[in-house]
Amino acid sequence: MLKKRVALSCAGVLVLLSLMLSFAQGAAKEARVEGRIEFSDKNQSMFAVRGEHSQTNVHYDASTQWVSQYHAQKKVDTIDASQVKDGDYVICVGSYNDKKEFHATKVSKRLSHSPAK
Repeated sequence: MLKKRVALSCAGVLVLLSLMLSFAQGAAKEARVEGRIEFSDKNQSMFAVRGEHSQTNVHYDASTQWVSQYHAQKKVDTIDASQVKDGDYVICVGSYNDKKEFHATKVSKRLSHSPAK
């Protein structure tokens, strides 16, 4: 009887550990891509960002949040994808999928000059 309880307890712990491990593997680690947009392809819902050391293709979809912000300002404005152009400086937050493609959950267009008052 005691052996059965120990065996069931061990099995329960193993099941919990395997569930926790599979959840941790499924949770994508947040990543960041920052730089100037080299080129974009609206039909493919992607653009290429040239960073300090490399170029990354950034993919987006309808769930991607688009914002703009002036340098050193706290105010953040909501924008849409059409307001981001080649040559703009962006900071993208998202994650890499199984194919090593970066998918942005948020794109922040960085504006270099404070608005005129």
